[in-house]
Amino acid sequence: MLKLIADAPRHGYDLIREIEGLTGGGYAPSPGVVYPTLSMLDEMGLIEEQQSEGAKKRFAASDEGRAHLAENAAVVDGLFARLAAVGAESERTDGAPIRRAMGNLRQVLQHRLMREDVNEDTLHDVAALLDEAAQKIERLK
Repeated sequence: MLKLIADAPRHGYDLIREIEGLTGGGYAPSPGVVYPTLSMLDEMGLIEEQQSEGAKKRFAASDEGRAHLAENAAVVDGLFARLAAVGAESERTDGAPIRRAMGNLRQVLQHRLMREDVNEDTLHDVAALLDEAAQKIERLK
């Protein structure tokens, strides 16, 4: 969060949105994580509250915060690389066609398995189809 604040002064909600964006929606920190962290960074002297309109507190990096980032640049770069990796994974695995297909599968399964005529053979047939699909997906290159 310190790096994001050093890049541009931010409110807590801005940080939540920015991190969510960096991870492609794969992770969004909760306010219960962000605001105590902002308090800690402020108490450590790494950020400073700036004048802002409204009730939201906006923070900027202090000189000490910028020095801390410079001293820990390799760690910061590594953390941002991990956030980017989460974003890339989220983009690959959570694309619209996959979400649509998974939702369709869930609805079909719920509809079919809720019928009164479902018997043990039907359940085994459905399980076999799902296992077959899983095996085919595993073999994709």
